[in-house]
Amino acid sequence: MNLKYDVLEVSREYKRTDIRGWLAGHQYCQALWYLVFFLAAFYITERLVTPKYMIFCPLDDRIPFREEFVVLYLTWFILLPASWAYTAVTCKEDFQNLFLIMFGGMTVSIVLYWIFPNGLDLRPGVVEPGICGDLVKMIHAVDTPGNVCPSIHVSSSTAVAAVVCRSRFLKKKVLLRWGVCLLVLGISLSTMFLKQHSVIDVVCGAVLTAALTEFVYRLPWRGWIRGTRMEFFL
Repeated sequence: MNLKYDVLEVSREYKRTDIRGWLAGHQYCQALWYLVFFLAAFYITERLVTPKYMIFCPLDDRIPFREEFVVLYLTWFILLPASWAYTAVTCKEDFQNLFLIMFGGMTVSIVLYWIFPNGLDLRPGVVEPGICGDLVKMIHAVDTPGNVCPSIHVSSSTAVAAVVCRSRFLKKKVLLRWGVCLLVLGISLSTMFLKQHSVIDVVCGAVLTAALTEFVYRLPWRGWIRGTRMEFFL
């Protein structure tokens, strides 16, 4: 009899049972499967929608290209999954609100890209070599200058700030709230300093989030989906 082996097996089984139990009690997290649909829709949009309208305002020319802002820009890829995980574990209400505001903004943006195909002509012709410069080149290689208004980068990150600021659970976590808001501000600024977005894109992304935030926090949408197939989200 291998006691060590038996103890490890019991431990693994306990962990599997514990995870299954957690998932059963947090069925609303299944809503994140929507991310698969969004990524597919965004991929198709990037390849099929050709920009017809160039987004520009005079203020764009006054904002210099600063490659070091790529560090802030890339934190977006950490902020989003971190916000999903944190709210999923700490507060169901915050998770639900965040999901609706963030993915609602993404969905509206995709629809608008098809209705109003737009793009940018702001990127610098030459990016200096170096760590930051190479990261910018990588971003330019995988992210086309099309489908930019409203900015999903801005709308989704400001969604995190909106929920953090309105969260009852985080009401006393002042440093966390300020930290998230400053990070979101930095991410939004980075999109302009990297010439990934126009000022117009940024403003439209923030306005979209503000509108959806009012919708989510003011309307009784929980009552609307009760008794429907979407009830698992409650």
